[in-house]
Amino acid sequence: MPNFLYRLADLADWEQAQRTGHFASADLAAEGFIHTSERQQVLETARRHYAGRGPLVLLEIDEDALAAAGVRVAREWAAGRQEHFAHAFAPIPVGAVGRTWPFAPGPDGAFALPPALRDEA
Repeated sequence: MPNFLYRLADLADWEQAQRTGHFASADLAAEGFIHTSERQQVLETARRHYAGRGPLVLLEIDEDALAAAGVRVAREWAAGRQEHFAHAFAPIPVGAVGRTWPFAPGPDGAFALPPALRDEA
């Protein structure tokens, strides 16, 4: 069974990735890696870091495809959240992204996973 990672991305960054073949966000340039989340971490990440931003897209990334492309992924401890997060240490090939969803808060301002991800939980 594949292991998926998730990345909330600005739509403009995802559109750029489709033109270049690789997703690279500002955190890669600033920190040397791209932040990703496990499915159960997505909503809290969205709440903490993406409220008021948009438009957003949620990327589902196949971790095996990253490994096959030579992209190193390491799970590192985030003290502020008291859990490990996966970091990708290179641009993410568009081919490693299997599914995408528009990602916006509901009328109450809360984020929710796309139905396909809720059904798989």
